[in-house]
Amino acid sequence: MNSVRLYVNFFLMHLKSMMQHKVSFLMTLIGQFLISFNVFLGVYFMMTRFHQVNGFSYSEVLLCFSITLMAFTLAETVFRSLDTFETIIGNGEFDRILLRPKNSLFLVLCSKVDLTRFGRLIQAIVMLVYGICYSSINWTPLRCLLVVLMILGGVCVFGAIYLIFACLCFFTLEGLEFMNVFTDGAREYGKYPIGIYGKTVLLICTYLVPFALFQYYPFLYLTGKSDNPWYSLLPLFSALFLIPAFLLWKFGLRHYQSTGS
Repeated sequence: MNSVRLYVNFFLMHLKSMMQHKVSFLMTLIGQFLISFNVFLGVYFMMTRFHQVNGFSYSEVLLCFSITLMAFTLAETVFRSLDTFETIIGNGEFDRILLRPKNSLFLVLCSKVDLTRFGRLIQAIVMLVYGICYSSINWTPLRCLLVVLMILGGVCVFGAIYLIFACLCFFTLEGLEFMNVFTDGAREYGKYPIGIYGKTVLLICTYLVPFALFQYYPFLYLTGKSDNPWYSLLPLFSALFLIPAFLLWKFGLRHYQSTGS
């Protein structure tokens, strides 16, 4: 409970800091909304032309896109500091964090909370509501719970990727840009069910980086395209991706050497 209370205090501190520049915060929020809205327009114009993609209707595609976008946005908001971890190491801030009595990873996460990403969250909520209202899915409490689990599983997967990105900085001291393929890139190709990209991509997103475990397979069950009930449990398994990411963090922490900044 002490950690939760401390995180809330950090959250309020970041919020108060952002509210010192309200116009800048609002403009950035609008900018984030417009960026995701441009992606939505791409989906809209394509679906008006072809009407369905690999058997998925327009409302189903929007539902899938909203789940991925919401998971990515929440993960980026909470784990934003890991995306800039090379800066935290380079300016000596991480050395100061190690001197504090709290868990180092927890303090890194508290060091930055990017609330401007909520502009994308608004877009995701609008698409989610549209997908729920206009899809032919027979909504039950279990299916509603599955949507929540898919979002939470996605947050865990994206959070684990950000953590792995930060762990690499222990050894390289600089962030590796190719990791953006698994974060920003995943947000882009996650606007459609992953299975449409072919078997090779699906295998990679199932066994290497488990995007398909929270997005594609549960979505098949959600839309009635598969009657395998085990698919509804896969978002829980996708959350286990945090375990190897955390172990890599512990390994990197043991081998960390100060930059001397």
